[in-house]
Amino acid sequence: MRFSLIICTYMRPKAILKLAKSVQSQTLYPNEILIIDGSTDDETEQILKQHTFNNLVYHKVDDQHRGLTKQRNFGISKVSPTSEVVCFLDDDTILHADYFKQLLSTYDQYPNALGVGGYINNEVQWQNTDGSSSSKRFYYDGWMRKEPLRFRVRKWFGLAPDTPPCYLPSFSHGRSVSFLPPSGKVYPVEQFMGGVSSYRTSVFDALHFSTYFEGYGLYEDTDFCLRLAKKGELYVNTAARLEHHHDQQGRPNKYKYGKMVIRNGWYIWKVKYPKPNLKAQIKWHLTAILLLKLTFLGVITNKKKSEAFNEGFGRFVGWLSLIIDRPKIER
Repeated sequence: MRFSLIICTYMRPKAILKLAKSVQSQTLYPNEILIIDGSTDDETEQILKQHTFNNLVYHKVDDQHRGLTKQRNFGISKVSPTSEVVCFLDDDTILHADYFKQLLSTYDQYPNALGVGGYINNEVQWQNTDGSSSSKRFYYDGWMRKEPLRFRVRKWFGLAPDTPPCYLPSFSHGRSVSFLPPSGKVYPVEQFMGGVSSYRTSVFDALHFSTYFEGYGLYEDTDFCLRLAKKGELYVNTAARLEHHHDQQGRPNKYKYGKMVIRNGWYIWKVKYPKPNLKAQIKWHLTAILLLKLTFLGVITNKKKSEAFNEGFGRFVGWLSLIIDRPKIER
């Protein structure tokens, strides 16, 4: 199966070099690697020129194509017509040696799959279940992990997700891929992370990444997956493993991030549920307000008090803005 890799990057020369070296060590190597660089300097280009990576093609984009979704769409336009699968990776990830081998094997195992997500294994500590039952633990498929405070509090108020991980509840605010265990299994899903994703090239004949999610592009991956899941099957292969090392370069400030959490979160909810019932609407807003309050609580409990305040204030402004300026949903 011929496949292409697209890496969209912005101002992270050291991180992308580490990623490129881990791609170089793969047991299954991409037929082409497209680097789509939106940086405003030449450091990424220069650091890549100092090394040799087979099949790598570098593209520097201008303001017109800068931003995660725009860079992804630009990269898709450059993919070879012979490519059968397009993979995407965040520039601050590092792959296990058999990442692509495991990921691509999923398409053989599930011929109807339109997309397959990989699995980040360095952010959450899982254990096999020990027969215990605790509200401080999340249990799934014979495994357990720590249940984050926000989900424990939501359960107290009757706002816990009512769907499995990677499926969007009727009032949104669901569980992500990090709530699937490192079992090595393949799980059916309706959403996965765009920074560790892959899709059949044919899906881009009808779909593109929405430019509503400009700049940092928070939840643009969820939006794309939810629209694609209406057309066919999606999976996460937990044997396709990689590490995510969060690089703060190129990330938005906490105020903008908090605002995006609310507005973009509302957007993807309406993509999946264009006309939610009154109960779902109430629960969406109650959950958003509860999470907003928990964010402000970080001003007291976290070391980075200013960041917690800025994110909380951004969430508050984002929530208020929905009253007079709701996003227009792209269908």
